[in-house]
Amino acid sequence: MEKLTHFNKKGQSRMVDVTQKEETIRIAIATGKVLAKLETLQLIADRKFSKGDVLEIARVAGIMATKRTADLIPLCHPIPVTGVEVNLSINHENQSIDIEAEVQTIGRTGVEMEALTAVSIAALTIYDMCKSVDREMEISAVYLTKKTGGKSGTFTRQ
Repeated sequence: MEKLTHFNKKGQSRMVDVTQKEETIRIAIATGKVLAKLETLQLIADRKFSKGDVLEIARVAGIMATKRTADLIPLCHPIPVTGVEVNLSINHENQSIDIEAEVQTIGRTGVEMEALTAVSIAALTIYDMCKSVDREMEISAVYLTKKTGGKSGTFTRQ
């Protein structure tokens, strides 16, 4: 079993030193869902919310969040993000808005947390914009689907 890297030999918290690690192209993809009533999904599709286009505002919020990840998560490295794409789609069959974020960098540590943050903040933005009509929305299934680059190589969720 591997040890947790964010603690020193005394068990104290620390930011992992990545100084000696090689810079590589790193990509992470995360997904998530916002479950909502069909009526809410239709309002989103028809762009009927007075606050604006829910999906576009959630997309921008997710992109902005990637750049603030180190400010939100303790011990997370500030990373020079070189690319972010956040895709949102309405899935009427599953009564959800499906969210996927892909984040890229050239660096010494990965962008998994940035991708997960993008999905989470996009989902929270959707909830915030739609709560006036649907307080039963549910944010779910936020997880890493793939990451590439670095010493540990490629991970793909099964």
